[in-house]
Amino acid sequence: MSSYNDEFRKYLSETRKLADNSVNAYVRDIAEFNTFLTDKGVSELCSASQADVAAYLLKLKHDSKSASTVSRKMASIRAFYKFMTMKGYCLENPATDIKSPKIARKDIEYLTLLEVESLLGQPDNSVRGIRDKAILELMYATGLRVSEVIEADVDHVNLRMGFVICTGEHGKARIIPLGRPARAALEDYIYEDRAKIIRENEDGGKALFLNYYGGRMTRQSMWKMIKEYAAAAGLKKKITPQILRNSFAVHMVQNGADLKSLQELMGHEDMAATQIYLSVSRNHIKDVYDRAHPRA
Repeated sequence: MSSYNDEFRKYLSETRKLADNSVNAYVRDIAEFNTFLTDKGVSELCSASQADVAAYLLKLKHDSKSASTVSRKMASIRAFYKFMTMKGYCLENPATDIKSPKIARKDIEYLTLLEVESLLGQPDNSVRGIRDKAILELMYATGLRVSEVIEADVDHVNLRMGFVICTGEHGKARIIPLGRPARAALEDYIYEDRAKIIRENEDGGKALFLNYYGGRMTRQSMWKMIKEYAAAAGLKKKITPQILRNSFAVHMVQNGADLKSLQELMGHEDMAATQIYLSVSRNHIKDVYDRAHPRA
């Protein structure tokens, strides 16, 4: 595995456009699979058979790994062998026709409109507060992933025309409109407060959102910031960047957005990833009917 490690990482990062955390998870999954093969007496990853892959999945299930964990590890194995056969390092792909376990669909966690308004109203008028207000407004207005917000540069935002350009996880650029509150918050931050915290360093000149030292913000700092404002707003739910993304999608569907447009806005490759939000809308409509119809 070590001889292919750097190339596989580069493929995941540059071709698949995966975030660093995802790249590390994929590489770790393949290392664990390699250990399993070695214990079975299979000395090379390219010598693995479909039976070996199936046996590994059975072992994971026997070890009481969740369906989502098994599915993720299978996705790592598929990606690895796709890369290896594409490069000609392996002649056959042993992951072909091996199905992942079905994952029980969880209820989508999202905020109500009132909860969103409460969260977005927490940042104050300090330099940090104006920056954080711009982050929260951007995330709710666009449904961007936290990794996409972190990686955004100043020149990705067009305030005059009212949109942001995002490359996303799969390398396909998409243009996402900005609503008036998000534009106003970004104007305040970019033209007034960003200059107060920018510093001359490798990232500071182009990164949209900066930390105290003028560098690009991290995933951890984003999570911590959202958690702090959620607590200040008195929200009992566990608020994460993904829940803000879910809230964007759910509210779009509830207000009549079609799934194809939502798929493009969210950067989903598979429509199935977008369709899960439709179930929330259907439940919402049923609740409205039950409350409003006299013979419900």
